[in-house]
Amino acid sequence: MLSGKTALVTGSTSGIGLGIAQALAAQGANVLLNGFGDYQPALEAVRQAGQPHAVQADYHGADMSKPAEIEAMMAFAAQRFGQVDILVNNAGIQHVANVEDFPPEKWDAILAINLSSAFHTTRLALPAMRAANWGRIINVASVHGLVASAQKAAYVAAKHGIVGLTKVTALETATTGVTCNAICPGWVLTPLVQKQVDAKAAAQGISNQEATAQLLGEKEPSLQFTTPEELGALAVFFCSAAGNNVRGVAWNMDGGWAAQ
Repeated sequence: MLSGKTALVTGSTSGIGLGIAQALAAQGANVLLNGFGDYQPALEAVRQAGQPHAVQADYHGADMSKPAEIEAMMAFAAQRFGQVDILVNNAGIQHVANVEDFPPEKWDAILAINLSSAFHTTRLALPAMRAANWGRIINVASVHGLVASAQKAAYVAAKHGIVGLTKVTALETATTGVTCNAICPGWVLTPLVQKQVDAKAAAQGISNQEATAQLLGEKEPSLQFTTPEELGALAVFFCSAAGNNVRGVAWNMDGGWAAQ
């Protein structure tokens, strides 16, 4: 379905980003990965997912808090694959503290990586998408782009900002073959969230199972995690012909979290 297209997925060496990258590769898209840490296992997983379509996959280690590195990554993508047809803005970090205790440097870092990076990739990807009259921009926001939680000022502000950026980009491209939408997951069992579950279990002397139920019970009525595979399937839908006129939505996959 996506043969001949190229997807750039930021923050894709694990978790949600990797799940989306694999789903797009399985549909035939070439993929450029980006993120911190050991990227080889992610690269191998994406190549394997795209094997039936002889998909090409590569990696660029741009620090998403630095506009110059983002520009270098976008130039690399164009040189390596021709252009970016599908842009998935997924890179994100988190810090938890009350507003008055929130370190200003953490605020700046979260806004840079979770919000500004999506602006930079979008502005650089749009000209080629407009010229081709086809493109998909998928911003991985969060249920925190729709509702708030205490102690997450920077994250919630950034994710609300991503939803706003999504709507503006969608309006500016509304008469073209380019679409822009946001995905808003609730709890997803990524390595990052697993650490939170483990910490909760250790702190309270309870089982991992009990800690998981407690974590989900606080916010997510379904009492189950959304999976990277489910989010990947939604990204594939946005890229399909059925998604041609889906524009500017903030699509929550949150087990009923925002319905409360």
